[in-house]
Amino acid sequence: MSYEIKLIKPFGPAILKVKIPEKILNDINEYIDDVVENNKKSNELDHGQRLVGDVTQEFKLDQDFSKKVGWLNFLVGCTSKWIELTRDRKISKFQVENSWVVRQFENEYNPVHHHSGHISGAGFLKLPNTFGEHVQKKNIGYMGGTLNLIHGSQQFLSNSVYTIRPEVGDFYFFPNYLMHTVYPFKGTSEERRSISFNAFIDDNIYDGS
Repeated sequence: MSYEIKLIKPFGPAILKVKIPEKILNDINEYIDDVVENNKKSNELDHGQRLVGDVTQEFKLDQDFSKKVGWLNFLVGCTSKWIELTRDRKISKFQVENSWVVRQFENEYNPVHHHSGHISGAGFLKLPNTFGEHVQKKNIGYMGGTLNLIHGSQQFLSNSVYTIRPEVGDFYFFPNYLMHTVYPFKGTSEERRSISFNAFIDDNIYDGS
């Protein structure tokens, strides 16, 4: 016997997953490589004191650069589509508070935290070939290097954690209040490079009025 099935998800925040265009991804990575080699620029853009991560380096993207390479347009366009799909509303305001890069290496991590603004997001620019493996043999997936979005508590038919296994170019948009964390990884000296942002949209859309 067959049944007509429709999955309804009326509760909890919606998350938008998008691929960063290859040109923008490459331009940002080249920009980051240049900043890393330039101590003066690294110090000027340093954002580590404002963030909770225990990682090697965190720095802001220069706003002029963000506009020039299309990063700002990417954020605006994707956020607009996300709000249309989830709220059937059109935003008239999009104000980036900050966009920044996180350079994470072996045994480093980002603790559970949330962001300011209304809209946030995180994506992956560069990844190690391996994140390591369990110390013991286990039947559950290894969590090293994963991004985990947290909402509510574990309930029947409602998980409280959404685990994201990074892939280069993947970017996730989510509400600012959504708690999230990145677990440490091991077994490599290679970099896990991610990018995030915070932004404000129309107050009445964010507040649901």
